[in-house]
Amino acid sequence: MKRQKTEPSNSRRFRLSQFLFAVGVLYLVFISCKFPQILKIVSTISGDEIYGGLDGAAAVGGSEGSELSKPFVSSVYRDSLHRRLEDSTDKDAPLRPNKVSLKEEEHDGESVERVPQKYGRITGRIMRQMNRTNNLSVLERMTDEAWTLGLKAWGELDTADDVESGENSIVEGKPESCPSWISMTGDELQKGDGLMFLPCGLAAGSSITVVGTPHFAHKEYVPKLGKLRKSDGLVAVSQFMVELQGLKSVEGEDPPKILHLNPRLRGDWSKRPVIEHNTCYRMHWGTAQRCDGLPTEDDEGMLVDGFRRCERWMRSDIVDSKESKTTSWFKRFIGREQKPEVTWPFPFVEGRMFVLTLRAGVDGYHINVGGRHMTSFPYRTGFTLEDATGLAVKGDVDVHSVFATSLPTSHPSFSPQRVLEMSETWKASPLPKHPIKMFVGVLSASNHFAERMAVRKTWMQAAAIKSSDVVVRFFVALNPRKEVNAVLRKEAGYFGDIVIMPFMDRYELVVLKTLAICEFGIQNVTAAYIMKCDDDTFIRVDTVLREIEAVPRKKPLYMGNLNLLHRPLRHGKWAVTYEEWPEEVYPPYANGPAYVISEDIVNYIVSQHKNRNLRLFKMEDVSMGMWVEQFNNTMAAVQYSHNWKYCQYGCMENYFTAHYQSPRQMMCLWDKWSRGHARCCNF
Repeated sequence: MKRQKTEPSNSRRFRLSQFLFAVGVLYLVFISCKFPQILKIVSTISGDEIYGGLDGAAAVGGSEGSELSKPFVSSVYRDSLHRRLEDSTDKDAPLRPNKVSLKEEEHDGESVERVPQKYGRITGRIMRQMNRTNNLSVLERMTDEAWTLGLKAWGELDTADDVESGENSIVEGKPESCPSWISMTGDELQKGDGLMFLPCGLAAGSSITVVGTPHFAHKEYVPKLGKLRKSDGLVAVSQFMVELQGLKSVEGEDPPKILHLNPRLRGDWSKRPVIEHNTCYRMHWGTAQRCDGLPTEDDEGMLVDGFRRCERWMRSDIVDSKESKTTSWFKRFIGREQKPEVTWPFPFVEGRMFVLTLRAGVDGYHINVGGRHMTSFPYRTGFTLEDATGLAVKGDVDVHSVFATSLPTSHPSFSPQRVLEMSETWKASPLPKHPIKMFVGVLSASNHFAERMAVRKTWMQAAAIKSSDVVVRFFVALNPRKEVNAVLRKEAGYFGDIVIMPFMDRYELVVLKTLAICEFGIQNVTAAYIMKCDDDTFIRVDTVLREIEAVPRKKPLYMGNLNLLHRPLRHGKWAVTYEEWPEEVYPPYANGPAYVISEDIVNYIVSQHKNRNLRLFKMEDVSMGMWVEQFNNTMAAVQYSHNWKYCQYGCMENYFTAHYQSPRQMMCLWDKWSRGHARCCNF
């Protein structure tokens, strides 16, 4: 009897083993199909020289029409639709050219085979062969123009009269008078491209009133919806934005959005009217606050100056339960009648005039529409009221008038203490003549004085920097405004830590600053390692040095937060054309906010650039990954060191760097680190 009971159990075990064996076989078949791609990644990251590299393999990635994910219908156009207001310079990259048969062409006495190129192989010569009609690429033409304008601006600044520079109120720190109120008509606002200038920003108590009429909804095509068989891709849209913006620092980079108020009457992915708030720092958006008709909590942690973040309005999907006559009579009989809760409709209606008032409070911004409070948005770290020097109103709306009142009459940034903090403490030490452990090049913009002062007061006071084992310099290009360049030159002359690049600053030309960092690190100092970072990056210098020392010195090093198989975006504001990057994927590269490379790689990059064999790409972090891969394939195996501790917020234990930090956050991080608590400050 026992044997008969165990037989079914053995049978079940046998069937289970068969099933697992079949799953294993299918998995091995799947891996075998992807094995060349996986082997390429492993060989690149590990520096293994056994595998022949990327040149002999097929191009990585699928076709242009393939999608990595299939989003749900309810959220398929969540990001593609409303971002049109935020990214006003939306552009589409050209479609990938059709594949042509392999053909040999004669060029400069050489037989050039037209084959699909892989990353890391295209130099300037090959790019010019691909673009026979023009000897210069888009980036090269942009660079030539920037150098021409920069040299002209530097010449004007160099020959300018000292008296003229001395009369500038910014240089001397003289307070500048500003009007206490400003008004504009809708026509005046439209002539100014929807922008109103606020000379001295805002202050607590300042208010801005916008009178306008939303447009009726119109049809817009959403490509992601158009790909679905059940949809024609058309969506009815009616939305506009009211933004408080800061000053644009670099040509090609959008100004910071201190407050982004986006009422969406129709067209939101939720299919309901929504009011959204957000901020954007260095073209990186924060977490949105969405008000969709449901009130937020009344506890103190959610209130802003005593107001709710989101008020309630009537929604079609929520029906209030009606009390019976008996229940209502009973409540009146045993006690006084309860005050009914008033629910207002959505404050914006297509074709109906509105009066919107934006008021700056103590804890945040408050939005009133038609005299009723609708939303409140708390101030976010990194933005100050005086930085809000512009108001933008754009979208599906006709603006009748704008009125700003209770404005500050003088900007605090014009005080001598704020503009130039002349203190011997923050001056840089002279360049040492002995070899150093690491050179840190910090990318900065001409009017980022506050960011540079925050760096000088925080991690530039580390012991390794004060002892000259580590040297730090800022790399800054010129500004179109002569007075800004005058202030920059005076700052550089006093602190002695700025390398001024004689070209006009553009967002697409950051790669030139990276090359300058490489050249400075081997020509002006003798550094074993070079680190590139941004002026909004907080660095724990001691931790980074310990991590570097753990790597064998004889092996070339590329350290940072590495990205693998990232694809270039072919549509939208961040689009990369096939002329700029014809490959399907980017090489392994470290995130741009902070990464480290060894001296031998730097020497190779500088020599290749000197011989005009270095390919330049507008994304400097991708360019560095491409150069390192070229070194890895032609010179020596590189130690790719990936670590998540090159993070954004500095909340990871024993983090190396923290990115997107405002000057206030820099001071907070330094204070916590000095007291032995290396924790984040922006949550």
